[in-house]
Amino acid sequence: MTLYVNLAELLGTRIEQGFYRPGDRLPSVRALSTEHGVSLSTVQQAYRVLEDSGLAMPKPKSGYFVPASRELPDLPAVGRPAQRPVDISQWDQVLELIRAVPRKDVVQLGRGMPDIHSPTMKPLLRSLAQISRRQDMPGLYYDNIYGNLALREQIARLSLDAGCQLDPGDLIVTTGCHEALSVSIRATCEQGDIVAVDSPSFHGAMQTLKGLGMKALEIPTDPLTGISLEALELALEQWPIKAIQLTPSCNNPLGYIMPDANKRALLTLAQRFDVAIIEDDVYGELAYTYPRPRTIKSFDEDGRVLLCSSFSKTLAPGLRIGWVAPGRYLERVLHMKYISTGSTAPQPQIAIAEFLKGGHFEPHLRRMRTQYQRNRDVMIDWVSRYFPHGTRASRPRGSFMLWVELPEGFDTLKLNRVLLDQGVQVAVGSIFSASGKYRNCLRVNYAAKPTAQIEEAVRKVGAAAIALLNETQRDAV
Repeated sequence: MTLYVNLAELLGTRIEQGFYRPGDRLPSVRALSTEHGVSLSTVQQAYRVLEDSGLAMPKPKSGYFVPASRELPDLPAVGRPAQRPVDISQWDQVLELIRAVPRKDVVQLGRGMPDIHSPTMKPLLRSLAQISRRQDMPGLYYDNIYGNLALREQIARLSLDAGCQLDPGDLIVTTGCHEALSVSIRATCEQGDIVAVDSPSFHGAMQTLKGLGMKALEIPTDPLTGISLEALELALEQWPIKAIQLTPSCNNPLGYIMPDANKRALLTLAQRFDVAIIEDDVYGELAYTYPRPRTIKSFDEDGRVLLCSSFSKTLAPGLRIGWVAPGRYLERVLHMKYISTGSTAPQPQIAIAEFLKGGHFEPHLRRMRTQYQRNRDVMIDWVSRYFPHGTRASRPRGSFMLWVELPEGFDTLKLNRVLLDQGVQVAVGSIFSASGKYRNCLRVNYAAKPTAQIEEAVRKVGAAAIALLNETQRDAV
C-alpha cells in the first residue's frame, strides 16, 4: 500500500508544481516501474489514485496524461516582509472576522471552520449525549491539570503517525490549539522579546504576541516549501530571537507541507542559536496523502520543540480541545496553563477519548481528506473562472484553506466591505501579517461541500474584485 501511495504522491506533487503541464503525457507504467524499482501493478495502482484525484486521465493505447482542462493559476509570489522586528497591528481587522455571528443569509468564506456535518461525526455526538446523562456526572467535575488520562493516551498513540514517540505524561490538554500556542509563547518568551514567524502567518499566534508585548520578525515563505531557511539564518545572526513559531504541515494560510529535509535543517538552526520552536500542527492530520507529514517534533532530541495541535480542525472547533507536547518546557507550560484557564472542560475530553478508542477517528479523517481535496480543486477552478485575470492561488496539500493573491495595490479591506452588503465574508490578507502586508490577498475556506450558494458567493467575490479594479483604473486615468 505504501509503495503505490508514495508513488502517487510523488507524481501528484510534480503535477501540482507544474513539472507536468496540462495535456502533457505522463511517464509510462513500464518506465516508472524501472525507475522506482516497483512492480507494474504498483504503478497502475498509483495511477488509479491519481485518476480518483483528477490529476491523471488514461487514453487508450497512449498512456496517462495530465487533464488538458487543468489550467491552474500561478502560485502566489514569495512575500517580502520587513527584515526587522515589528510591533503587531491588525487587531481591529481580526476582531471584525472573529466577532461575526453565523447567519443563514451570509456565506462565511473567511473563518477556519471545518465541515461538521459529516455522518462520521455521529459516534462523537452520541458520546457527548451519553456522558451528559450519566449519573456520576463525570463532565461536571474538575479534571487533572494535565487533562484526561484516557485522552492523552489516545493522543500519544496518534502521534506515532507524525513520527513522534510521546507518553501521556509528555502531553498537556489545552482549551484549543490557540491556548496551546499561547502558553508555549509565554513559557519560552518574555515581554519585549522577538519571535520569528513564517509570513503570511496565523493571525491568532501573532495577536498573542501583540497581547504579551512581544515583537514579530516575519520571514519570507515559499508557497510550496515554506519558510526560507536562508532568511531565517540571517535573522538569527542579526537579532536576539527567542523562539521560532510556524505551521510547517498543511500551513495556514498557504497550505504547503515543508519537506522533511527543511524541517531537519530548521531544527539544526534552532539548536545552533539555542532557540525554541513552537510548532503549530493543527492541520497536519488533514494532509491529502498518507502517511501524514512528520512533525519537526519527531526529529527533536533535546526537547526544544513545543508541538501544539487540537481537534478543532479535524472534528469541531466548539469542542475546544487541544494539546501541547512542550518537551523541556513542560513545567513552565503547566504553570502558564494553570494561571490562564486551569483545567480544561472534561466532558468533550471524555467524548473524544471514546471516539478515538472506538476506532472512529481514522475513517472520519479519510472521508474529510478526500472531501477537502476534491473541494480544493473545485474552489481553484471557481477562482480561475470568476476572479480577475492574473489572480494567483496557492496549491494546498492539506486542510481546507486557499490563499488568493490579487493584483498589486488591490485593497481586500475595501472588497470585504462591499461583500458584506452582498451576504459574503472573506478573510483579508493583512491579518496574516504583523505589519499589515498582503492587503491584496485573501483567504478562502473550501471545507463545505460545493453548492450553488457557495459558487454564487465565490462569483460575487470575483465580480466585486473586477469592479473595484476597473474603478481604480478609471480613477488613475
